[in-house]
Amino acid sequence: MSRRPIIFVTRELPSLAQRRLESLASVEIRQHNSNTAITRPQLLAGIKDADGLICLLSEKIDSELLRHASPNLKVISTVSVGYDHSHGLKLGYTPDVLTDATADTTVLLALMASRKAKQGLESVHSGTWGAFSLSRGLGTQFTDKTLGIVGFGRIGVATAHRLMPFGFKRVLYSASRPHEERARPLNAQFAELDELLAQADLVCVCCPLNAKTQGLFSMDKFRIMKQSAILVNTARGAIINQEDLLKALDQGLLAHAALDVTVPEPIPKDHPLVNHERCTILPHIGSATEETRNAMGNLAIDNALAGVFGEPLKAQVEL
Repeated sequence: MSRRPIIFVTRELPSLAQRRLESLASVEIRQHNSNTAITRPQLLAGIKDADGLICLLSEKIDSELLRHASPNLKVISTVSVGYDHSHGLKLGYTPDVLTDATADTTVLLALMASRKAKQGLESVHSGTWGAFSLSRGLGTQFTDKTLGIVGFGRIGVATAHRLMPFGFKRVLYSASRPHEERARPLNAQFAELDELLAQADLVCVCCPLNAKTQGLFSMDKFRIMKQSAILVNTARGAIINQEDLLKALDQGLLAHAALDVTVPEPIPKDHPLVNHERCTILPHIGSATEETRNAMGNLAIDNALAGVFGEPLKAQVEL
């Protein structure tokens, strides 16, 4: 009898997806299901006999790992919409299913930044509520302001649709090319990035991380932005040069930065951005809903199964 394909899973999946994973009979599942993140040695050991790998974006898939991998390794299935890891294998990922959750998080951060929610929460915990309300609690509204969306894919469009009811008078978007059909319902206008940054009161980063967007937001871009502008990033941490962002906030080049993604993750608790009055940081919760995480887990399972059995992946990156 031929052996069942082995799929190594680097984390426990959300409950519904985990139950499905455990019920699979056509493959052998080997899983790191500790309460702690998988270590590099554990990952290298786990991959050595595997036909497929289900991992998270935080696991580094590189040449060293592939040297340790089984020659039978056919597919890497990442439980994420972004991806840093490829290397000549089939790479499955999980687009579409996290669009709504990530767009919701973008709106959450925009509102937290505009209404100084970070400072407000701190004042409640410190007992200085009254002083905050009188002197430091004046936020800003989005009525009659300009919304800028950097990256006009699924998440960027969904974010714009959610934010428009807050009163924005117009939407600008920056992308590799105009997207007239997506833009029409929003009456959104295509703009070069520098033009968008010069005019937008709220800038939402919704673009993928690639060679062109790595470090895209650096000091030269911050100098273009309005000093009253809010920058929200729910895409990838490396799109923003964090050292330059810190300098820009210190110099008042923009009013506030609100981040769901950082470099590294988790960001150290003593990092200057964590404690900066003009910066709000969430622990990468863009897709953190029961519905979305289970959908991502199930799609990752689908991709892994398809890969080990030589079938087309449901969502595959062309390598």
